[in-house]
Amino acid sequence: MGNEAQAEIDSLRERLAAAEAVAAEVARIKAINADLEARNALLELQNEKMRRTLFGQRSERTRHLLDQMELTFEEYETAASGDELLAALAAAKTNVAPFERKRPARKPLPEHLPRERVVIAAPAACPCCGSDRLCKLGEDITETLEVVPRQWKVVQTVREKFSCRDCEKITQPPAPFHVTPRGLFGPSFLAMLLFEKFGAHQPLNRQRDRYAREGVDLSLSTLADQVGACTAALMPLYLLIEAHVLAAERLHGDDTTVPVLAKTKTDTGRIWTYVRDDRPFGGPAPPAAIFHYSRDRRGEHPVGHLRSWRGILQADAYAGYNALFHGGRLPAPLTRALCWSHARRYFFELADVAAQLKKRRKKAAVISPLAVEAVRRIDAIFDIERAINGRSAQERLALRQELSAPLVAELEEWMRDSRSKLSKNSDVAEAMDYMLKAWPAFAAFLNDGRICLSNNAAERALRGIALGRKSWLFAGSDRGGQRTAFMLSLIGTAKLNDIDPQAWLADVLARIADIPQNRLHELLPWNWRAPEDQRKAA
Repeated sequence: MGNEAQAEIDSLRERLAAAEAVAAEVARIKAINADLEARNALLELQNEKMRRTLFGQRSERTRHLLDQMELTFEEYETAASGDELLAALAAAKTNVAPFERKRPARKPLPEHLPRERVVIAAPAACPCCGSDRLCKLGEDITETLEVVPRQWKVVQTVREKFSCRDCEKITQPPAPFHVTPRGLFGPSFLAMLLFEKFGAHQPLNRQRDRYAREGVDLSLSTLADQVGACTAALMPLYLLIEAHVLAAERLHGDDTTVPVLAKTKTDTGRIWTYVRDDRPFGGPAPPAAIFHYSRDRRGEHPVGHLRSWRGILQADAYAGYNALFHGGRLPAPLTRALCWSHARRYFFELADVAAQLKKRRKKAAVISPLAVEAVRRIDAIFDIERAINGRSAQERLALRQELSAPLVAELEEWMRDSRSKLSKNSDVAEAMDYMLKAWPAFAAFLNDGRICLSNNAAERALRGIALGRKSWLFAGSDRGGQRTAFMLSLIGTAKLNDIDPQAWLADVLARIADIPQNRLHELLPWNWRAPEDQRKAA
C-alpha cells in the first residue's frame, strides 16, 4: 500500500511539473508576442516621424497623430515588459528557457548630473578564514538615476573589493537590489513616474518632454518599460488590498466612462470601483478601494467582480447589478441599498434656477414647486445623517428609527399622493418614479445601521478619472485600461488613508523585494509610516 501511495505521489509530481512547464512555455510565447507588438509599434512610430520630417506639414493634426501613435507604443512596450517578467517568474520553476527582450543600447546617464557616492561598508574580516588582513583591489560602481523634487542626481553605489593576504580569497559586498531589471532608476523616480501617469494623469510622452527640458533625456520606450516592470512588482500589494476590500460587509459600487483607442475611433470602456469605507458607522477596518476595467458596461462585469462576495452593495439603480440581488444567486443574494444623492439630484435639477436657465437658454426658467418640496424633505433626512455620522451601527439604527423613519414615511406618502396627480410625461413624475419603483432599496438604511444614505464614497473615488480624461484623452488598449485600474487601486487606497501616494510608492518599491511574504502587510497604506516617522519611532 505504501509503494502504491508513493507511486501516486510521484505521478502527481510529474504531472504538476509538466503543467508548470506548459504554463511557462505559454508565458514565454505571450512575452514574445508582446515584444513583437511593441517593436512593430515602434517601427510604425519611427516611420511616421521620418515621413513627417521629409514630406509632412507641421500641422496640429499630424502632431495629434504622433501623440496617438506614441501612446499606442507606450501601451505595447509596457505590456511587453510586464509579460517578460511574468514569463521569467514562470520559467524559474521549470527548465524552460526564459525569454529576454532585445533592447537598444542604453544611453549613459547625463554627465552633468551630480554624483552621490554611497559606499557599502567593507567587511572587517575575511568571511572565508576570519583574517583581518584585507587589502583593497578595486571597486565596482552601479549608477542609478534618482530624483529629489526638482533636483536630479545620479546615485553611485560603490562595492569595494578586498582580497585576503592569508588565503587570497576575494571579498565584495553583494550587489544592491534594484526595483526593476537592469536597475537604471531609483524608487523615488519610479514612484514619481507612476504617480504622474496614473495619479496626476500625465502620459509618459509628456513626462519625457518635461524631463528633457530639465536636462534629462529619456526615451519613451525606457519609461514605458519601467511602468510595466513596476506594475508586476506591485501585484502582491494589489492582491492584499483586493482581499481586504472583498472581506467587507458593505461596499460602495459605481462606474464611469473611459475612452479606449480602437482602429478607426475610440470605444467607450468602463472603469468600475468598489470602495470599502466603514468609518461612517465607526468600523475599525481601514478604507480601501479596488478598480476594474471593461470594454463595455454589460452586467456580467459586476457579477464577475463580486462573484464570491456577499453583503450590502450600495450603488445606483443600474440594471446590470440586478443579477447580484437575485434570490438564486450563490453564495447568497446581495442586499440592495440605493443612493439618495442620486435621487435628490433629479429633483434638484428641476428646482435649480441657474441650471434651468442654462438648460432653456433664452426661455424663462420653470421651477417646479413639487421638486422644491422634495429637495426640502430629502435634505431634512440628510441633516439627521450628518449628525449621526461616525457613531456605531447600533446607535445609528436606533436614531434612524426614532428620527428618520417618520420623515421617510411622510416622504413616501406625500410622493405617492403627488405622483397620482401628475402625467406620466412630467419631469417631476420621472424623478418620483425613480424612487418609488425601488422604494425598499431606498428605505433599506432604516433597517441597518451600516448602510449609508448616499453612494458618495464611490463617486469620490471616480472623480479623478473624470478630471483626468481631458488630459490623457484615452486608454491605448484594453491592457492599458486594466493597468490603469490596477494603479488606481493602489493610489486611491493610499488617498483614502490620508497617505501621500508618491511617498508611499517610493518606500514600497524600495522595500518590497526584500521584505518576507509574511510581512507584506506592513507595506499596506493603513499600516505604512513615512520614513521620517519610522526614524522618530526608532
